[in-house]
Amino acid sequence: MTETQTVRLAVLEGDGIGPEVVPVAVDVARRALEAHGVELATVELPFGAAAIEPHGAPVPESTLDALSGIELWLVGPHDSAAYPPAFRHPAPGAVMRKQFDLFANLRPARAVAGVPATAPDIDVLIVRENSEGLYADRNMAVGSGEFMPTPDVALSVGLITRAATERIAVEAFEAARRRRGHVTVVHKANVLRLTTGLFRDVCLQVSERYPDVTVDTEHVDAMAALLVRRPADFDVVVTENLFGDILSDLAAELSGSLGLAASLNSSTDRAMAQAVHGAAPDIAGQGIANPIATILSVAMLLRWEGERRDSDALRAAADSIDGAVAHVLADGLATADLGGTASTGEFSSAVLAVL
Repeated sequence: MTETQTVRLAVLEGDGIGPEVVPVAVDVARRALEAHGVELATVELPFGAAAIEPHGAPVPESTLDALSGIELWLVGPHDSAAYPPAFRHPAPGAVMRKQFDLFANLRPARAVAGVPATAPDIDVLIVRENSEGLYADRNMAVGSGEFMPTPDVALSVGLITRAATERIAVEAFEAARRRRGHVTVVHKANVLRLTTGLFRDVCLQVSERYPDVTVDTEHVDAMAALLVRRPADFDVVVTENLFGDILSDLAAELSGSLGLAASLNSSTDRAMAQAVHGAAPDIAGQGIANPIATILSVAMLLRWEGERRDSDALRAAADSIDGAVAHVLADGLATADLGGTASTGEFSSAVLAVL
C-alpha cells in the first residue's frame, strides 16, 4: 500500500483582511491536495496585532520556535503601522525573514482571461533578492542602514555581496529552466557601478552554468519602460531588493490588479506564502476582500514543495488551484476590486466547486 503524503502547514492569519482570505486559501489547498491523495495538517500560530496583548509581540517567541520546526507557512498581511509605537519596528515580516534567511522572493505576474489587463500578453516571474540590496533594514548587524548625521542630511547604505547574488541568480536560472528558458538581469550599473555592477557581473558568471538558458541585461529604468511596451519579451527577471519590489508591483498592475499578485519567500529549506498586497484595514470584516493573491500564493508554496520532494501530486495540486482560479475568472465571477460583485465567500465557493 502506498503511504499517504502529508503536507504540514503553519497558518498565521495576520491583520485586516488576513482572517478572511487566509482561511479561504487553506480550504482551497486542502481540497486540491485531497483530490490528489495528499493530506493537509495545519498548525495555527499567533501573529500580528492579535498576538500583541496576549503574547507580548506581533511575532511571539513561541511562534518563531514553532516555525523552526515547520517548513511551509501561509502568512496573512500585517498592518504594523497601526500597532502601538513600541511594536512597529521591526515589522513582523522582517522578523521572520531575518530569523530564517528567506532570501528569495518570487513574484509572478500573468494576465488571465476575465480580468482586463493593460498588458494582456504578460507572463513574467520577478526573482527578487530579499536579504540585502538598497533596503536599509537588511544591511546592518545592528540597527538600520540609514543615518542622519544632522537633521537636514540623510544617508542610506546599499549592500550587495557575491554570495547573496550568486544564490539568487541560481534561483532565477533554475526557475527559467522550468519556464521558457530566458533570464533578464536588471541592474543600474551605469550609476551604481560597484554595487549593482557586482550584482550584474555575478549573475552573468552564474549564467555560464546554464548554457541552455538565454540571458540578457537591462537597466532598471529601461526595464520599467520595456515591461509596459513589450512585456511578452520577458520570462524571468532577476534583480536586487528595491528594484524587484518596484518592478513586481508594476508587473502586477500590468497583469490586471495587485489583487492577483501572489508571492513566495523562501530559503533553501523552508518557504512562506504571502500575498504582495497589504492588510486593507478599510475593507476588513466586510466580506468583500479579494482572496486570489493569497490562494495563488498557496499554489506557489505547494509547487515549491513539489519540486523539493519531486512530488507529481503536489505539483498537480498546485496546477489545479491555478486552473480553478482562472476558470472562475473566465466565467465572469470577480470581487469588487476586479469590477465584479462577488463576496469573498462567493468567490472561494466557486473555486472550491471547480476543484
